[in-house]
Amino acid sequence: MRKLKDKDDVKLLVDEFYDRAKADELLGPIFAKAIDPNKWEHHVERIYSFWNTVLFGKKDYLGNPFIHHLHLPIEELHFERWTMIFAEVINEKFVGDKAEEAIDRANKMSLLFQSKLNYVRANPNSKPLM
Repeated sequence: MRKLKDKDDVKLLVDEFYDRAKADELLGPIFAKAIDPNKWEHHVERIYSFWNTVLFGKKDYLGNPFIHHLHLPIEELHFERWTMIFAEVINEKFVGDKAEEAIDRANKMSLLFQSKLNYVRANPNSKPLM
């Protein structure tokens, strides 16, 4: 195992995560429906940039990740599975402070997205929270 230290490690993390998530019986169908197979490479490149920005402060990602999740049929169970797989990959591949930070940030992101989705769904006539 090694420390999570740069974008190359982020790529390893993201690739392994998506290999598992796409094969997962709960998450796989969501990804299959949400991401056109011809656009998968573009999606993954954006996710590399996102996590590179989140973990290493690189100005690599511009955008609003929440907005892309607004209309997906995802619930608490999906977020639990997402964080479980993410943490499994980290714990199998990486050690150290950044690895722990990545898991912590994924858990917080999961809670934030769930909260925002719940608000938007409960208030369909309101302006979406970004």
